[in-house]
Amino acid sequence: MLKNLPHGTKISISRSIAFVFEKYMNQIQWQEEQFDPAVFMQHWRQYIEKQAAWFHSLDEEIKQSPSFHQELAAKINEIMEKVLSEKPTEEQLQTIEQLTKELQIEDIPVSCKAEANYYIEQLQEKKKQRV
Repeated sequence: MLKNLPHGTKISISRSIAFVFEKYMNQIQWQEEQFDPAVFMQHWRQYIEKQAAWFHSLDEEIKQSPSFHQELAAKINEIMEKVLSEKPTEEQLQTIEQLTKELQIEDIPVSCKAEANYYIEQLQEKKKQRV
């Protein structure tokens, strides 16, 4: 069912999964041991019901279909894996290294691009507070 949706809808679904996943991980400060699939799915449901235009454009028949939900669950897992496996850039790593030195804090290991973005934002905020 998912594969039969319009291309734009499939892209919107993928983007919204990545957005909600990254937002949730930011909320738990990228502490992977605190990841709770049930809580993540609550965030996902709230997002699609309140903010995702693609969800409101789907027929009720599709929304009620168990096969659609199975395919969507597989897509969620695929996108989460993609986010987690996207390596941080050299620029991101250099920025984190520079900021940790400036702030005189220990190195922060990061495993993916989205996590690096989170820590860069946090470190830049700390730097602003110190000025």
